[in-house]
Amino acid sequence: MRSALHRLGLRFRKDHPIDIGEPRKPRPDIAFTRQKVAVFVDGCYWHLCPEHGRIPGGKNREYWERKLTGNQARDHADTAALAAAGWEVVRIWEHDDPGDALATIVRILER
Repeated sequence: MRSALHRLGLRFRKDHPIDIGEPRKPRPDIAFTRQKVAVFVDGCYWHLCPEHGRIPGGKNREYWERKLTGNQARDHADTAALAAAGWEVVRIWEHDDPGDALATIVRILER
């Protein structure tokens, strides 16, 4: 995704902590700081994708359930905090078509 954006001549920061006055600074995968657009590319496993995500069974099920639902809660909190601070947040799943994701980001930046 970053390579494709760069080839289009778009410049951004990667894994950039954004100070929005909260104790925790959200760190989007891609941040267009001038346009205030934050892009997160979420992995299906780590972010509990509704389509592909699942909580593993076994002895450590409680740990993984707490970890993965905690990741989800953090994602929602980060999205809400960034939106409240005037940022546009784009969340892309790893299984999303890269061309469609790229087109979405470019369309948002062109507004």
